[in-house]
Amino acid sequence: MSTRTSSWIVATAARRGVAVGWCGFDRGGVRAAACTGVCLRSKSTRARSPRTNGETHLVGALNGIARRKRIAGGGEAPSRAKPQQPRKGLGPETVTKPIAVGSPAEATTVLAMEPEIQHSSDVNEFVSPSELFFAGDTPIPVTSRLHIVTPKEDTPRGTWPIFRIMDEDGSFRDGGNDGYMHDGDADNLVLGTSSPANKANGSNVMEPSASKNHAPGLSKLRDSLSKLYPNHSLAIEQNGLFQPSKFEYADTNSRDTLQRLLRHMVRLREMDSIFQNAQRQGRISFYLTCRGEEGIHFGTASALEPQDIILGQYREQGPLMWRGFTVQQFADQCFGNASDLGKGRQMPIHYGSRALNYQTISSCLGTQIPQAVGVALRLKMMAAADSEAKKAVSLAFFGDGCTSTTDFHSGLNFAATLECPVIFFCRNNGYAISTSTREQFAGDGIVSRAPGYGMAGIRVDGNDVFAVHAAVREARTYALENNAPVLIEAMSYRQGHHSTSDDSLQYRSAEEVDHFACQSDPFDRLRKFFERHEHCGVTDDAIQSVIEEEKRAVLDALRTAERKPKPPLEDLFNDVYHEMPPSLKAQQAKLNEHVSKYPDAYAF
Repeated sequence: MSTRTSSWIVATAARRGVAVGWCGFDRGGVRAAACTGVCLRSKSTRARSPRTNGETHLVGALNGIARRKRIAGGGEAPSRAKPQQPRKGLGPETVTKPIAVGSPAEATTVLAMEPEIQHSSDVNEFVSPSELFFAGDTPIPVTSRLHIVTPKEDTPRGTWPIFRIMDEDGSFRDGGNDGYMHDGDADNLVLGTSSPANKANGSNVMEPSASKNHAPGLSKLRDSLSKLYPNHSLAIEQNGLFQPSKFEYADTNSRDTLQRLLRHMVRLREMDSIFQNAQRQGRISFYLTCRGEEGIHFGTASALEPQDIILGQYREQGPLMWRGFTVQQFADQCFGNASDLGKGRQMPIHYGSRALNYQTISSCLGTQIPQAVGVALRLKMMAAADSEAKKAVSLAFFGDGCTSTTDFHSGLNFAATLECPVIFFCRNNGYAISTSTREQFAGDGIVSRAPGYGMAGIRVDGNDVFAVHAAVREARTYALENNAPVLIEAMSYRQGHHSTSDDSLQYRSAEEVDHFACQSDPFDRLRKFFERHEHCGVTDDAIQSVIEEEKRAVLDALRTAERKPKPPLEDLFNDVYHEMPPSLKAQQAKLNEHVSKYPDAYAF
């Protein structure tokens, strides 16, 4: 929205007496928000929650460290659960104040909160949040109970809850401060799981009973966590990230899955940073980072099996990396050199690997969704024809912007009616390039659409890698047992620009980005988990050493890829037809003639 348009709307709203903290449009009308102290009440009906009696109380830091405070003019924030005792000795106590969200021209927009540090007289306190705020103004109640809502059940009351295991301080929730209680939760204190019979699954992880001799550090950690968080003991045993691999990981020379997770988060972050800088230097033509969404990537990939087929959008480097795609292969693709599996015929970041069951990326938005249904239907037919074959699912990644395409509707409808074992994984990171979620849809996010298609669904905290792993594991089990699709909505935040062709500060403020980076970063949360539970002596110095190692490896891969030759010219015409038709032969002849005429202009 232009500055001129913004000014006109504010002026119009002022004449109507509602321009106090103007917030933009709401369903065709002018929105306004009045801010007093630490209380925000929005006149927008979209900001109202059935859990807060029609008012939005900003009771905690955006997407995280919440404090149940007495709110000016609003009393104490309501809670359906018994208050949890503060966890001591971690972060400073916080109160909140509004921050600007949007472009500098719309600096009055109020959607989020920025923590204001206050030091307690005795000890620092942390209280598990009962509600979370993402890039929007609707509070989402938190649940520690893993529960996929099936078509046979009633939909959740009010706003769909968000499943979370680990809080921002690296500790596991005990459920005492949950903002949403599922039916029967009062009698069921087993958290982080809904199916006690499910076994830990993921790429080649071992059974807990057989793992003690192969990764004693993980075995010790599981025992410690089970004692520290008894309500999560079953979930800890089921979570593949706490189990060692059956085989030694080639890229870490270890069977420790959790340490590999930490290293891969570092590797992906360093690769994104260096490759983006390479684009700015003109060394590659395009790049797209996924900073802030790494928990989604590795939580999902670690919960799948090697035979499961992944169809990404274009922000899913992590799952491919977890399956064994090397940094050198990533660099070769971005440079389009002779070692590129795509033979230099795709834009950078359009990865693909048949060996790793990762379909090649397509730039067209949403095309992978109906394709994933076709893949799942084929997998279902193969499983029916061969009872000895390993069962598999397909998983399609997409962003919140994809849900506004016709492919999204067609894909979900086909999946439900054809009864296909497919997982639809939506990364709701707040923005479809420059279009915020509140401008894109008026309903309760994405997962609330699942009942309309007759499919199961769950909402999960995308910044909690353990919760994402558990949700995908459960969704995979459900999809295979029922030959049915599952819709997962992972709430997260895109910390970087949409791509190197985008300047996100034109539609959101630097304060908003900084806030999310400080308060809800998935790598920082995992780092605090390691520090809090002292797994394998992982310290700040050890993590910094890993960062330096991965940075050097990425730089080496970049230089190597840059020096490699380009693919031969004839590869432009290969792999299209089994036998090249005359028209294509004529084009190839003309191209060869042109290159021969101007040899100095072309270097192959």
